[in-house]
Amino acid sequence: MTSPTIDVTAKRRTAAKPHAALTPLWVVVGLAMGPAVALGLSRFAYALLLPPMRADLGWSFADAGAMNTANAAGYLAGALLAAPFGQRMGDKPVFAVGLLLTALTVGASGLTADFRVLLALRAAAGLTGALAFVAGAGLTSAAAMGGSRSRAPTLLGVYFGGAGMGITASALAVPPLLGTIGWRGGWLVLGALALAATVFGALVLRRTPDTAYASAGTARGGWSARFMTCKLLAYGLFGAGYIAYTTFIIAYLRSEEGFSSAGITRFWAVFGLVAVAAAFGWGHILGRLKGGWGTAATLSAVTIGTAVPLVWTAPAGAYLSAVFFGGSVLAVVAAVTSFARRAAKPHAWTAAIAALTVAFGVGQCIGPVLSGALSDGPDGLRAGLWLSVGILAVATVVAALQREPSDAF
Repeated sequence: MTSPTIDVTAKRRTAAKPHAALTPLWVVVGLAMGPAVALGLSRFAYALLLPPMRADLGWSFADAGAMNTANAAGYLAGALLAAPFGQRMGDKPVFAVGLLLTALTVGASGLTADFRVLLALRAAAGLTGALAFVAGAGLTSAAAMGGSRSRAPTLLGVYFGGAGMGITASALAVPPLLGTIGWRGGWLVLGALALAATVFGALVLRRTPDTAYASAGTARGGWSARFMTCKLLAYGLFGAGYIAYTTFIIAYLRSEEGFSSAGITRFWAVFGLVAVAAAFGWGHILGRLKGGWGTAATLSAVTIGTAVPLVWTAPAGAYLSAVFFGGSVLAVVAAVTSFARRAAKPHAWTAAIAALTVAFGVGQCIGPVLSGALSDGPDGLRAGLWLSVGILAVATVVAALQREPSDAF
């Protein structure tokens, strides 16, 4: 990564290079190890370990939600630090070190049963995961320059689809072993998978274009938070709404619908595989939708996916939910990031993405606490999940109000 004091001519060469030679797809797949570790293995896979952890440690649903709130709080802190760290040290080192620290923290969660220590580890994993996630998104935005109109949304979809790769890997590796190694062993397995993903992610960095940053005097320009108010608000609501589903859906399927370990494996694998495949389908759609309509379209699919298992309490309803939710939840992130690329100058991409991630992180801090508290009430997990449906529906409407950016900021 170029230093913050790089001259303007060199920055122009850096920005122009991706247009001359398009970055190969396999490089973006390597960068997708950022979401695979930060989201798929660190955050989403917690849902697989939550039922045995609750049974062994005697947690309430509020306690369980507090774990993801701690992770979200760390993620919020990491999002605030990502752009300054990227400008100071470069997005590539931030990406690689963030991945490594997240992998180590995930594995360390299997070494303790102390509630406070686990809270601290979840917060640390959120912080380092956000650093890797935001830096990787900036690098992918640079790698997506050039080509057809749908190239950037598609490559961004592939990047965020990395979370689906992590979900699929955890689905295949963790549930079959839980009866033997317990939840502690599950965290160790997730840590090992995250380390393997970290190695792959680091190997592609030499083929990844550097992210362009402005000089110190102009670093604050290039994008407008005021113009993106609807996008920021919708993304924050999305953060609050989606996390209840990803935290409690496995517990819901086990307790309310009687899913076995094999059923959970199939459900989570479908969820992850659809998330990966959907990256290519959504790319062409998002390349044609203007303003906030791309985000609204993906959010509407997430809302449907969250509601389906509540109104159709059968295995088929659960799998349909996995298709809708899994096939669109990461596309929301791709749609928001694709909009940020259009609404910000190249040197401000990482800063704009970081600001959106902060809004997302604020929502994530609120969602698990509210849904967990409701889930401890008389209506159980259904109440928490219905709250998620309502929040996501509001987010869809807000997203649709966002205007398409013009050339002026």
